[in-house]
Amino acid sequence: MPRVSQAHLDARRQQIIDAARARFATHGFARTSMTDLVAASGLSVGAIYRYFTSKDEIVAAICEQGTQALPAELTAASIKEFLEHIRTMAREEDHARLVAQIYAEAAVSPALAALVQRQLEDLRQAVVALLPRHAPAEAARVAETFVALCHGYTQQLAVRGDLDPAPFAAALIAITAS
Repeated sequence: MPRVSQAHLDARRQQIIDAARARFATHGFARTSMTDLVAASGLSVGAIYRYFTSKDEIVAAICEQGTQALPAELTAASIKEFLEHIRTMAREEDHARLVAQIYAEAAVSPALAALVQRQLEDLRQAVVALLPRHAPAEAARVAETFVALCHGYTQQLAVRGDLDPAPFAAALIAITAS
């Protein structure tokens, strides 16, 4: 029997993650069963369990694929563009709703909470690195606020739908300029 290529295995794994991402965003984590993921992915139960032993593992895989789209520098224009990117992802990929679901699950899953906390810390550190003119303690405070405002905007998008990023951008510009 011919051996399946690594590219094929990776594509199947990604197929499951993509189906789960879409299903979790629209139906929530608790309202999505493994049977739902089988239907959404078009794969068999056995195929899904070949890659993941549980929904928790799938959520962790989704989180691990998260990308940071931080700008290379924190200027007024780049902050506005960054928030527009978040808005676009919310509109086109239901990303804000997915993030809301992940945060809700992280509130009751210590393993997922640890993963999310690590990602938030990485994001704060990335923001600190973009603030070389600030003293380290001040940069850490600004980064904490920057990340909280960005996630607040994402949560607002999840609940309120399409939302003008201008007030959030103004707040982010103000805190990074201080």
